[in-house]
Formats: sequence, C-alpha cells, structure tokens
Amino acid sequence: MWSLLWSARKAKVHEATTELRHIVNPLNHAKRIVIKLGTGVLTSGIGNLNTARIATLCGQVNALRQRGIEVILVSSGAVGLGMGKLQLDKRPKDLATLQACAAVGQSILINNWQQGFDPHGLTVAQILLTREDLRARHRHNAVFNTVERLLANGAVPIVNENDTVSAAEIKFGDNDTLSALVASVTNADMLFILSNIPGLIDMQGTGQVVATVPAITPEIEAMAQGTKHTTSVGGMISKLSAAKIAHRAGCGVIIGSGSDPELFNKLLKGESVGTYFVPSQEPVKSHKRWIAIQDDTHGSITVDAGAVEALVKRGKSLLAAGIINCEGPFESGDVVQIHAPDAAIIAHGIVNYDMERIQAKLPELEDNVVIHRDHLVLL
Repeated sequence: MWSLLWSARKAKVHEATTELRHIVNPLNHAKRIVIKLGTGVLTSGIGNLNTARIATLCGQVNALRQRGIEVILVSSGAVGLGMGKLQLDKRPKDLATLQACAAVGQSILINNWQQGFDPHGLTVAQILLTREDLRARHRHNAVFNTVERLLANGAVPIVNENDTVSAAEIKFGDNDTLSALVASVTNADMLFILSNIPGLIDMQGTGQVVATVPAITPEIEAMAQGTKHTTSVGGMISKLSAAKIAHRAGCGVIIGSGSDPELFNKLLKGESVGTYFVPSQEPVKSHKRWIAIQDDTHGSITVDAGAVEALVKRGKSLLAAGIINCEGPFESGDVVQIHAPDAAIIAHGIVNYDMERIQAKLPELEDNVVIHRDHLVLL
C-alpha cells in the first residue's frame, strides 16, 4: 500500500513539473526583480567574504540593469562577517552577541558591495529593516517610497535585516522571508533566492532538482529540508515559506545556486535553471498586500459556513450577521484574522468596529459591514 502511495506521489509531482517545464522564460517580461543572496553564497567560511563571487554577481546585476530590469538585492552575511572579525567560530545563541556581530559585520558587507559595483559606476543604498517596519502601514509605505526613489535615481538598494536592534518579536526569522516581503512590498515581478543549493531537490524520490512548481502542495512541502550550516538560518523550509508569500503577491520565484556565474545569462537564453515557482494567476492587489503580510494580528473573528461561502466563493464583504464569535482585544482599524467554524484561518481584514461594540450590539449591526471586501484578503 505504501509503495503505491509513494509511486502516486512521485508521478503527481513529475506530471506537474513536466507540464510546465517549457514555460515561457519568466525573465523576458520582468521589469523589477529581487535577488536574495545567502551567507553561503557570499562567504567562504566564517568571516571570509568571497569578493570574487561578489564581483561576478555585481557584473550580472549590471547586465540585467542594462536590459532595463530594476534590481533590488537582499544580502545576508553581516552576522557571519562579524563573527569572523570578533574571532567567533560558532554562531552565538545569545541575542546581545548576535547584535554585536551584526553591528561589526554590516559595515564590512555594504562596503564590499560598493567596491563590487564601483567598476560599473553604480551606487549602492543600504536599507535595514525589522518586521515592525512592515507591520505599521505608514512605515510599510515609506519602505516602498524609498525603494522607488532609489531605483528612479539609478541606485542599487541592498536590504538586510536590522539585526543590531532586532529582538525576537520583531525579527523576520530569516532573509528568505525578508526577501519575499520585500518583493511583495515593492511589486517585484520575480524573486531569486540564491544559496549553495541548486534548487528544490526531491530528496524522498528522484533525488533530482524539481524544475517547476505550479503550486506548493503537501507533496512539495514534504521535500523540504532544514540547514545545519554554521552561519545560516532556515533552509529549504524557509524558502518554501517565502515562495508562498511571493506567490500570493503574483511574484514568480526561482530557487537556485548563487555560485553559478552564468545563472542569469542562462535564464535569459531560456534555459531551465533551479526551481521555478509559478506566480498566482489571481494575485493580491497591491493596495491589499500590507494586510496579507501581517503576522501580528490583533484578534480574530469566527464566522459561520454561510459567511465563509460569501467571502471565499462570492467575494463579498463580511457582515455582522455571519459572525459567531470574536476574540481580541481589537479596535476599529486593526487587522484581524477571520476563522471558519473549524478554526481554519481563511482571511485577514481591517475591522470597522472594535470587539466590544460587535459583541454588545451584534443584533443591531447584522446588516452592517464589519470588514469591507476592499480591506479583506483571502489566505
């Protein structure tokens, strides 16, 4: 029985990837891309920056820009470089030492990027973010506006997590997630997550790189593996999580090897490189993406089956009549989760009333819109 199920799983994945193997080159129509570079790509051991690889990557970025493609970099490496400078051979576990490593390493990292782009006459711009910068709507918009202005002025934005001040509650957790959020915020067409692996490998089946992923199914998620690299965080699990965020924003994703000096040239020639995750055909509209990426919601509203159908299948607003229960506290204007009767999270939305008013005056509010569909995002 197990062998039959396993064979069926492999056949299903193979059929899906083969069907889209010859998909039109995703770079052909890209106007803006985000490239995330892992620590393993940029360093050769703790504290040793691979300047030759950075020079190659800068050349590739310059070539893309000459084709009219705007490029935003998300660069790891600060903590690893700081570890080397402070003569640490293992990634620190305490927050203060990690922050110290980031403070030391970030200036080294950005200076080396500028040196790499100097031969091409390009200026880099450092952007350090915490999760809080994308939770608050005005700061979320400020990030977008800053990137827009930098690109308009010909600069290369280089984004990293602000590990110097990040505490647990405001950390992204890994730069894979950060890169996907940056791609969503900046309306990028493509996200490249480059590390020391060639793509999503079917470790439990063929052992080969999966060429194309039309949807992230449980079968695809089962292929993910973590990482044991000394200076890295995450692994394939975090990359799949990032691909989900980008997919929802209508952004295609390629997971591939950052050590391939011809990666982008190959893609421009139409060659299959790494694993391509197909973007959603019905992406979240740009003005709703701030709602979609919120991880720190203020409460939840549980709705009945009729409301679930109205929201999911008919694109309606949430009326008070469909509400079963509220948990909070939350105020008017907060982002809340919307739960189905079985507790599954089906959406995020900006609520029009505070929790107490909904609970106290529910009969009077039945025909009122609690969350308008323009402020609601299905998950």
